[in-house]
Amino acid sequence: MTIQRTKSSHPGVRYREHKTRLHNGKPDRYFTIYYKLKGKFYEEALGWASQGWTEAKAAIERNKLKQAHATGEGPQTLNEKRDLAAERKAEKEAQKVREAKEALTFTKFFTETYAPHSLTSKSKKSTDREDQLFRLWISPVIGDLPFKKISALQLNQIRSNMLEKGIAPRSVTYAFAVIRQVFNYAKFCHMSELDSPTQRIQMPKFDNQRKRFLSPDEAAILLKALKEKSEQVYEISIMSFECGLRANEIFSLKWKDIDLENEIITIFDSKNSKSRPAFMTENVKNMLLSKKQGDKNDLIFVGREGVKISQISRTFRIVVDELGLNNGVSDPRQKLVFHTLRHTYASWLAMDGTDIYMVKELMGHSSLAMTQRYAHLGNGALRKAAKKLDGKIDLDMIN
Repeated sequence: MTIQRTKSSHPGVRYREHKTRLHNGKPDRYFTIYYKLKGKFYEEALGWASQGWTEAKAAIERNKLKQAHATGEGPQTLNEKRDLAAERKAEKEAQKVREAKEALTFTKFFTETYAPHSLTSKSKKSTDREDQLFRLWISPVIGDLPFKKISALQLNQIRSNMLEKGIAPRSVTYAFAVIRQVFNYAKFCHMSELDSPTQRIQMPKFDNQRKRFLSPDEAAILLKALKEKSEQVYEISIMSFECGLRANEIFSLKWKDIDLENEIITIFDSKNSKSRPAFMTENVKNMLLSKKQGDKNDLIFVGREGVKISQISRTFRIVVDELGLNNGVSDPRQKLVFHTLRHTYASWLAMDGTDIYMVKELMGHSSLAMTQRYAHLGNGALRKAAKKLDGKIDLDMIN
């Protein structure tokens, strides 16, 4: 259907009237302009009178285009003009985004974006530790700085502050891991384009590996005392001593993970995100058989009000203190903590001559390097093998 347009009193300006809609008591008019460019006729739409267009304004718009045709400067069609306006608007918005990124401070991003995200993806223990490091050491130095102004200079200051106050090298490294993760997450969220400057800082070297492991007699004494205080803490400790399970792996165990017939415990989604089997000893099997089994999705060990346990009971530390097992021990690596039980499991395996690769698999380590700390404990087996060479050479024949 052909649209009827009416010529206005201005050259190159036409309009059509709305059939029903009125504007200022008259039919609303829709204005267009037409012109010739490079031998070709164009007609482009402007808008309605109710949107502010008039014959005079339409004529002015057309004259601007005609002037551009004559000079060759600026947009020569309305479409070009609109595209240019859109580009300018987009650039203006992009500039606002860039300015917002450049003004974004470390504290603002940490508190409003990074920390809330961490609450959904990390344990409460981890987020509490990150918040503590942020408040005490990170924020005072770089909290008010935008990302682009954070350099190795400020990070070295954080490192120096922590070491001068006697903070353990492991904690210094942890603090810098937090800074690195904040930078990486800001980049992931497109709120910063900058790489973390932590890679330019030399971290203090440290050996944080636990050294202490218990003898069978010490283990028996500890378990006896735990049993007298708390049956559940005793049972959890047995699981770590004799199956090498981490605390959270024990807290996460459900009855569906237990195969009593084949004496296998399946550990799902362990620390390295892989599942693995653990193998029951007779002690562990009998302990599990003695417990009342719930539904397959029920937790085996539960805290108060039936919720999942989040950390080992204070009863463990109380018993250790009462037995004096940490008396005179100042090196944190030598202190007896719950993780010592898992460390003892691996140490006993190595001392009994278990192949180091098998120890790795039983422990659920992600790499053999993590298990190498136990290699020296297997030297007894190596020495025994080497001693088999005794008498192979008869030196009396030389003398």
